[in-house]
Amino acid sequence: MIKSSTARGTILAPPSKSYTHRSMILGALTHSAFTLKHPLISEDTRATLDALQLLGASITGTQTDIDIICDKLAPAAGIIDAKNSGTTMRLVTGLASLLPTKTAITGDASLIKRPMAPLIDALTQLGARCEYKGVPGNPPLTVTGPITKDRTTISGAVSSQFISSLIIACTQKQTDTDIEITGGLVSKPYVDITLEMLREFGARVDMSGNAYHVPGDQRFVRDSYTVPGDYSSAAFLFAAGAITDGDVIVKNLDAKSPQGDKAILDHLKDFGADVTVSDDFARVRGGRLEGLEIDVGDTPDLFPVLAVIGAIAEGKTVLKGGRNLKQKESDRILTTTEFLRDMGARVKPTEDGCEILGGDKLRGASIQTHGDHRILMAAVLAALVSISGTTIDDDESYKVSYPGFLRDMHQLGCRLEVRR
Repeated sequence: MIKSSTARGTILAPPSKSYTHRSMILGALTHSAFTLKHPLISEDTRATLDALQLLGASITGTQTDIDIICDKLAPAAGIIDAKNSGTTMRLVTGLASLLPTKTAITGDASLIKRPMAPLIDALTQLGARCEYKGVPGNPPLTVTGPITKDRTTISGAVSSQFISSLIIACTQKQTDTDIEITGGLVSKPYVDITLEMLREFGARVDMSGNAYHVPGDQRFVRDSYTVPGDYSSAAFLFAAGAITDGDVIVKNLDAKSPQGDKAILDHLKDFGADVTVSDDFARVRGGRLEGLEIDVGDTPDLFPVLAVIGAIAEGKTVLKGGRNLKQKESDRILTTTEFLRDMGARVKPTEDGCEILGGDKLRGASIQTHGDHRILMAAVLAALVSISGTTIDDDESYKVSYPGFLRDMHQLGCRLEVRR
């Protein structure tokens, strides 16, 4: 049960999920003793750790420091279960293509509905042998390498994770690789994160227009890495401050980070919130919010948050450019507009987003999240400003990306009660 609340206080941003996944994999590929500091330990990132262990890594440590030693990638000691983690599925598939043995990869009921064909097609062009075990184009699947050819083409229109996976794998194959991206590139900031991290681990990738040249047989050199704070998770905290006329400060955020979701601060300012940004923290206070038109093509994970803000803001908000939103943990266009309509918002789904006529008071409702962590957290935001109590059918899925979400919302003074 969630009741109307005002969010006020100071929170330390949780570690970034995107950086944690990548640093786990790059750390294993140093093939030496590596320590990951302040990682996000969530259901998604545990799936990546489990996969690395099956591929020969030794992993020890605590919630704050994880030691990873992987002398070399080994044939998988069992079926890799990515659970609900699309990032694990995609990045580990790239690793599997480096091995001369067959690797079986699967996931939960939600993940096996998510597409893999662009990545599998690209790896096949490089010489991998891949086989779908269920619906063609989707997991579960098997991958047998090694990839050896020097040129591939991949669509960037479905998921940036395919591009990140391909680039990381190609740094480890024996020969150089030219990768051509077709169909544009959604969520480009996530590829920028991958490239930034590769540079920090001593690797080189050359970019030219819509193509990448990846030198082969590169050695990663780094003995430790500290995971930065996560703008994707902090977006929920900032939005809570804005829509409840509150005052929220989030620390441990790098203002120079390439994370695309730091755009939430610019969006909130444009909506009318009072936003202050420093080198390592940001502050958001409420204000008179007015509707906007926003392209979420590079930041699709912000879509549910922005839709909630749009429902509170006066006037019309248009969210567009999210052509891959239907292929997330749920069809996020459908699930977001569904729960907002249930709460009395005037919202209409479109092919790549939604249109909202905001300013109406939201009312409490019984919300279904369809097991999607970002829908759960967005619904909590909407409930904070509803005129009656709201119940949500899911008290677990937030642990996929933001295990401390309920704790941090309580710390901000929000009235949430978990009933089992």
